[in-house]
Formats: sequence, structure tokens, C-alpha cells
Amino acid sequence: MVWLTRMDLRETFTTNLRRLRNAKGLSQDDLVYKAEVSRSYLSQLEKGAFYVSLKVIGRLADALSIEPVALLERKKRKKT
Repeated sequence: MVWLTRMDLRETFTTNLRRLRNAKGLSQDDLVYKAEVSRSYLSQLEKGAFYVSLKVIGRLADALSIEPVALLERKKRKKT
């Protein structure tokens, strides 16, 4: 049986944002430019200090060339 991790949604978002940005080879500054958000705001998002709006999720997804859901998908793990 597969269970979702107990990670909260904000932590899931911050983990996915960092992972996907790094996977695309983008610095925070690169993503700031492409997503048209401020450097300090992106930094705070990646730290989990701020909640993100749907509008910004869309901008980040567009800048990363991914579907918005990829930023919110929880990783599944097998229960042992």
C-alpha cells in the first residue's frame, strides 16, 4: 500500500520549488527574472516563510516550463 508523506503543503511546495529550479539549472536570480517576482520574495518562498498565491504558482510554473501541479505534488513513499 502507498501512503503520502506527512509533509505539509507549504513544505511540499518549497521542496519542489527548490528541486525543480535546481533541476533546470537556474539560479534564484534567473528564476526571479523569468517569473517576474522579487529576489527577496522568492528567497522567502523557498524558505517557507511566506504563503504563495495561485497567481505566483502559475508564474513560477511558466518560468520553469512545468505544470503548476508539479509544485504541489507530494512525493509518495511505500509504507514499510
